Amino acid sequence: MSKKALILGIGGQDGSYLAELLLSKGYEVHGLIRRSATGNTSNIDHLEDDITLHRGDLADVPSLYAAISASNPDEIYNEADQDHAGWSYSLVDYASDITGAAPGRILEIIKQLNPKIKYFQPLTSNMFGMSESETQNETTPLNPQSPYACAKAYAWSLTKYYRQVHGIFASTAIFFNHESPRRTDSYVTRKITKSAARIKLGLQDQLLLGDLTAKLDFGFAGEYMEAAHNIMQLDSPDDFCIGTGEAVSVQQFLDETFAQAGLDPKSCVGTDERFMRPGKTSTLIADYSKANKTFGYEPKVKYADLIKIMLEHDLKEEGKLIV
Repeated sequence: MSKKALILGIGGQDGSYLAELLLSKGYEVHGLIRRSATGNTSNIDHLEDDITLHRGDLADVPSLYAAISASNPDEIYNEADQDHAGWSYSLVDYASDITGAAPGRILEIIKQLNPKIKYFQPLTSNMFGMSESETQNETTPLNPQSPYACAKAYAWSLTKYYRQVHGIFASTAIFFNHESPRRTDSYVTRKITKSAARIKLGLQDQLLLGDLTAKLDFGFAGEYMEAAHNIMQLDSPDDFCIGTGEAVSVQQFLDETFAQAGLDPKSCVGTDERFMRPGKTSTLIADYSKANKTFGYEPKVKYADLIKIMLEHDLKEEGKLIV
């Protein structure tokens, strides 16, 4: 008998990769899709005949209850939230509710409806914020520098509460930056690869960015979803850091992207204060040793390979615009 999974946020970057992975493993896959995402299902259109979609929203408890009750899943993956740190500065209440409080709603429904359902909550390395540690792991003190990161810290606390007090199989992964061609171009990595493709094709003249000195641990979203699934197959729930273990500056990511595209960034890239965040983080690098020891996690796609994947996709897609 195949397992059933409910993916909240199935239309997003992580949710769509996870759906593909679970289908390949023989799962019956259900997904929650919200009203504002209607018509924006390009990441899962190719899965239309293989998945079951439920209408709902993390802000609407009855819809969450209905989706969980109707799908009756073995596993729930909460890949839906307000996941943009930059936007959270302007949407403090929304980020607090959807990113922070909503996991508590989901877990309470699980407790009341079927405590045997396994739950997965993704977290963010942004929770570490300004960290004194050279690398960060599951015990590193939190020091969030954005409403988004604060909300994720609350989501982590709620998840651990339901695990420790109510005995629910509730696991988390602290994901460091993970990218793909399915990122929207409001994220710096996709903005860079898409702009490089457009400049290469003569569709754009200039690219403006914020802080080029920021260093991040960049990995591939599809690979991180494999880690999420592996975490859910363990005998006991737990928390894990998932990343590549190496830091790359935005400048390095930019230079490598433009080098792969055969372009000189000095001729067409500038900075703009509008893209600077009010709260900065220190350099955050994943110590994924616990995940490695527990279920053999080892990152395969490093940043140059990630850029190749994203740039090739963007060159193909933007090329379609040339008549």
